Amino acid sequence: MSPTAPPPASTTVRRRPVPAARRHPARRGTGGRPPAGERARTALGYAGPALLGYLAVRLFGMLVLAKWAHVRHHGIWPTLATSWDSNWYLGIAAHGYVHALHAEQLNNLAFFPLYPCLVKAVAAVTPGSRASVGLLLAIGFSLVAACGVFAVGDRLHGRRTGALLTVLWAALPVGVVQWMGYTESLFTALTAWALYCVLTRRWVWAGSLAALAGLTRPTGIAIAAAVSLTALVALVRARRLDRRLVLGGLLAPAGWCGYVAWVGLRLGRWDGYFAVQKVWDNQWDGGIGTLRDMRSLLVYANRPPLFLVLVTLVLILSGALYLLSLADRQPPALLVFTGALLVVVLGSGGVYFPRARFLVPGFPLLLPVALALARARRTVTVLVLGAATLSSAWLGAYMLLVWPGPP
Repeated sequence: MSPTAPPPASTTVRRRPVPAARRHPARRGTGGRPPAGERARTALGYAGPALLGYLAVRLFGMLVLAKWAHVRHHGIWPTLATSWDSNWYLGIAAHGYVHALHAEQLNNLAFFPLYPCLVKAVAAVTPGSRASVGLLLAIGFSLVAACGVFAVGDRLHGRRTGALLTVLWAALPVGVVQWMGYTESLFTALTAWALYCVLTRRWVWAGSLAALAGLTRPTGIAIAAAVSLTALVALVRARRLDRRLVLGGLLAPAGWCGYVAWVGLRLGRWDGYFAVQKVWDNQWDGGIGTLRDMRSLLVYANRPPLFLVLVTLVLILSGALYLLSLADRQPPALLVFTGALLVVVLGSGGVYFPRARFLVPGFPLLLPVALALARARRTVTVLVLGAATLSSAWLGAYMLLVWPGPP
């Protein structure tokens, strides 16, 4: 499906020379386009450096984790596939959702259904346990996400920036969760490609991917808002009814709203999903709880836990990077997505320690850093990426093997 109109004036898109592989395809298929297989190989070749960089960072992190786990006599597979939230998803895949809400009793309705449904479906037709399938799916979706992150960076600022953005995303302090039985990889893959479809004006695809993202995580409301609001602005500027814009904008929130409505029907109360979140102590309070936790850690604690200090630094840096993104005038879809994501994550009054993990899908926040590295000397770029890779590997192993709680 090809774009039908040029990008809107508010979307910053730099024109770049088309790679030779794209200018001179070996043969043409139906409608004068290269066959689908050839287009896929060309795209993978073009994104190759970014994917190789991503794999190098994550494989190095796995080597450090494996070595540390061996020293501490831990198994690496249970740590990645069957710990904490992974067990909740595996329980949904095996037994489905509960039917009732009991005060002070946690239940699995807080977890969105797409990932456990995929685990159940794939495990039904493949050998191996559901835990193994869940882990392999997460790793596979991480590669799809890396391609999407590269595609967004390449679309906006060129191949070099796209590759650097992908490597930076791999080297996040909590990047290890990208290869765990969690939903971060699936959600990032859907989000990245939804944003790419907005940038290329594929509105129905953007809305469909945003709807699937809304079935994956509570923060799916952020990408739904980004697609719907961008489609609305484009519709107003077009001054004519474009069915694809309307359909894309309406599809985007369908997944998130559909699951919230389903939970309400299942529990027999309109606020069922929010009642579940209250049991999990995860209510939205406008950021009061987050600021209170930050003050407690940075001002009053004599020896704050290293992992919680890391989470605090990630939250502060994320806010600063959002301000830089505003100054760089990123496309509105990216700004709405990361802004809404920050509002949801920072405004929650729930548990503090997973906040850095919740921001893993916010890869557009790294664009200012990727742009700076793309303009810097090669030595500076290598040093920064090397330091990020080393710290990500060490912090990931620390988070899973030393920190006593969930990541």
